[in-house]
Amino acid sequence: MKIKSAKFITSAPSLKECPTFNLPEFALIGRSNVGKSSFINAIANHKGLAKTSNKPGKTRLINLFLINNEFVIADLPGYGYASVSDKMQREWQKNLEDYLLNRKEIVSLIQFLDSRHDLQKNDLQMAEWINFNNLPYFGLCVKVDEISKNLIQKTTASFSKQLKTEVFPFSKMTNRYNDAVLNKMDELVKSYK
Repeated sequence: MKIKSAKFITSAPSLKECPTFNLPEFALIGRSNVGKSSFINAIANHKGLAKTSNKPGKTRLINLFLINNEFVIADLPGYGYASVSDKMQREWQKNLEDYLLNRKEIVSLIQFLDSRHDLQKNDLQMAEWINFNNLPYFGLCVKVDEISKNLIQKTTASFSKQLKTEVFPFSKMTNRYNDAVLNKMDELVKSYK
């Protein structure tokens, strides 16, 4: 799949404020600051499309992007560390669960995993929650530019085995690994009814 167009549509605090597009949708999930916004910018070849930050917890809303006028990407608030109150974290969690369980257009969740570290407790808990709820998903092993080339396959395979789902390497710096994940997304978009 080639990305020819990408645009930001809207931000919403919860599912009930999200417009319906009747298009297949991918929900991006992962720890705060793992690289979800960078992924959107990389595949769209548009540096400032999704706002990125070095400070965890900057994404506080469900941010929706229209890609190729064919599908939607939802950039969701990260789980794990964020410098916000416990009350705000609980509110995010409630809104995210509602969104992930009840958004009918979702064809797949994409769980972002930092290739530089072992899977964290909250990554494993999220995968367990996804599997418990029978939600479709695959993993994306990000920041592969920052590990040695011979570690990339090993890390991806290890994450895949632990999470019991397909995991793809992804680089925001080079397109070397990115065709596989775009092809997977294309396949899911085409299977959407």
